[in-house]
Amino acid sequence: MRKLLIGSLMMGMAVFMTAPVHANSEPTKAINFEFVDVNGKSLKLSDFKGKWVLVNFWAPWCPLCWVEVPTLNELNKRKDFVVIGVGLDYGPDAGVVKETAERHSIEFHAVVAGGARRNPDSPFRQVGPVDFYPTSYIYDPDGEIVMFIPGQVRMNKILAFMDDYKAKNPQFAGAKPSTAAPTSPIKEVTFSKPQPSAPANAAPATNKPRRTTTY
Repeated sequence: MRKLLIGSLMMGMAVFMTAPVHANSEPTKAINFEFVDVNGKSLKLSDFKGKWVLVNFWAPWCPLCWVEVPTLNELNKRKDFVVIGVGLDYGPDAGVVKETAERHSIEFHAVVAGGARRNPDSPFRQVGPVDFYPTSYIYDPDGEIVMFIPGQVRMNKILAFMDDYKAKNPQFAGAKPSTAAPTSPIKEVTFSKPQPSAPANAAPATNKPRRTTTY
């Protein structure tokens, strides 16, 4: 656990950087994740098209995870932003996730009990690797992963990134949606079974974003 905490602190201090795009492959959009929250409600990434979506992975025993809760709560209050919290590695009792969320005043759009990371159907496999806690991924309003945050979420970094994004993509800067029939870039996917050909020690497979910013 000590190594986990040290790793989180070191990575949380990292500055923004843009991951290179693979020149020999066509850019791939994020998959359309599908979760079920602690209240039994189903939610998909495509439900939030036109909004920013932050998926935050945490564990009940992670003290660093609670430091960023006020920031995530504030982001979730925005009309253009949705925060989904996914609790992982909490043991056999899924009720711990809901209890922990209430104890730490988590006020996200939804809270999901994601089981253990070793589970082949764990929700994180629909998003991206989670090597330590907290870890977050941000999707832009078009449903593409644009930011990977290993460590704590910083409000000023998020807002600065959003402002820069809006400057480069004016269609998402508050303009009225087009009346033309939209074409969704989000790919449907099913995670009912693990990949049989993957080695036992291989990292979970995940679609690579066209442009991902690491914080």
